[in-house]
Amino acid sequence: MNRVTMLDPRSLAILSLAAAALAAMPARAETRHDAQVWQQTVAQGPIKDDLVFFLELQPRFGNDASELSQMMLRGAVGVKLSNKVSVYQGYANVRTRPAGGRETREHRSFQQVNWSLGKPAGIALSSRTRLEQRWLSTGDDTGWRVRQMIRAAVPVKKGSKVALLGWVEGFVALNDTDWGARGGFDRVRSFAGVELPLSGKSTVETGYLNQYVKTPVGRDQMDHVFAVNLMLRP
Repeated sequence: MNRVTMLDPRSLAILSLAAAALAAMPARAETRHDAQVWQQTVAQGPIKDDLVFFLELQPRFGNDASELSQMMLRGAVGVKLSNKVSVYQGYANVRTRPAGGRETREHRSFQQVNWSLGKPAGIALSSRTRLEQRWLSTGDDTGWRVRQMIRAAVPVKKGSKVALLGWVEGFVALNDTDWGARGGFDRVRSFAGVELPLSGKSTVETGYLNQYVKTPVGRDQMDHVFAVNLMLRP
């Protein structure tokens, strides 16, 4: 008799995230591909009582990981509304130098809501919603963009601090701008990797990140990223 192997709910959650990411990627011929390395360091924690913060530094290396293509500094202050919900107001400074292109500087204001969605079947689910206002050095308009992330972490075994990690984040531009943004689908990112414990509550997340970018003119872009995220928590 043939045996049928059933996937447990935790495996199904990771597969569902991967399927959602693939479904969100439009199929388009002659997409440009690039191998990249992103390194993110995030410090986060309480300030006083329910007041919290995070501060992030992220260099990104593109053009087959041969040069620094983007540098981002982002920070925010927030309030814990409950054990499950936090809201933030933040600012980001972004410098981008595409291969063979002109460097741009961007200022961003953003509002963010973090939700802890519980642990059904042992899967730690969370959500992040971010609304951004963007100003670029190449134009005068304010670009509005909304981002939605769903994240799932699954311990490799019961009681382990090592977890399989997957997330999907979709980006939608809400308006056109004179610096090139076009309203509608902007990009989608999907990640699959592992979360490893460090001292205290700090962790490191490493794995493969795929980014599909819809460009207003010319071929779309797909980035294949080796990502290392250092999460520092007191």
